[in-house]
Amino acid sequence: MIITIANQKGGVGKTTTSINVCAALALLGYKTLLVDMDPQANSTVSFLDPHELKYTIYDFLENSDLAFEDVVQSTGIKNLQLLPSSISLAKLEAKLIGEIDGHFRLKDRTESFRYNYDYVIIDTPPTLGLITINSFVAATHLIIPIQSSYFALEGTDDLLETIDKVRSRSNPDLALLGVVVTMYDKRTVISKDSVDHINKLFGRKVFNTIISRSVRLEESPAYKESIFTFAPDSKGAEEYQRLAKEIVENG
Repeated sequence: MIITIANQKGGVGKTTTSINVCAALALLGYKTLLVDMDPQANSTVSFLDPHELKYTIYDFLENSDLAFEDVVQSTGIKNLQLLPSSISLAKLEAKLIGEIDGHFRLKDRTESFRYNYDYVIIDTPPTLGLITINSFVAATHLIIPIQSSYFALEGTDDLLETIDKVRSRSNPDLALLGVVVTMYDKRTVISKDSVDHINKLFGRKVFNTIISRSVRLEESPAYKESIFTFAPDSKGAEEYQRLAKEIVENG
């Protein structure tokens, strides 16, 4: 299963979800790969020192002679590997424009590794450009994280329209696995109202697990750890473990 985690709205917990869902799946015993398709490379720096990398996903997508084994990295978590990113990935957008098969680049390159893993999770940038489109085309399933805030559903129409266009032409089998509510604060009315609005729009596609706002979740990437090693007894660890189990069940 290849799952793209996407929302063109920034700051919704997309990378936090990518990192910790991958770690949770790996801890459940599933062989998992995290593909960092965000030029900001936040998923990468959560596990590795980017200055020590010889190759990144940009090199892998640009050079068809470069082997997957030359790029993939261990994360220190059993069953979890990483295809790292860097700021150079931002150059890919311009290079793909005008190429007739530009939006298939990632899908074509995943053929060399997609069947080696139980789960491939793709972290995406906060845009709806060609990098994100590549991630949609390569995926079998999609998870949309939405922050429980006043502007929670802002831009959702554009996202859903883009997904529909990808389904109609490039990837008709792309399925919405679910919507996950993030950064929930039970003390505020706006968080509760936002969850109601999200449930009305997406219905049964909303995961039962809600990810609460957590200082521990925000701190863990700075220490190059997932929540499961940084604060294993925290609420964040418990919630992402439940979310991973839901993903397995729904998939």
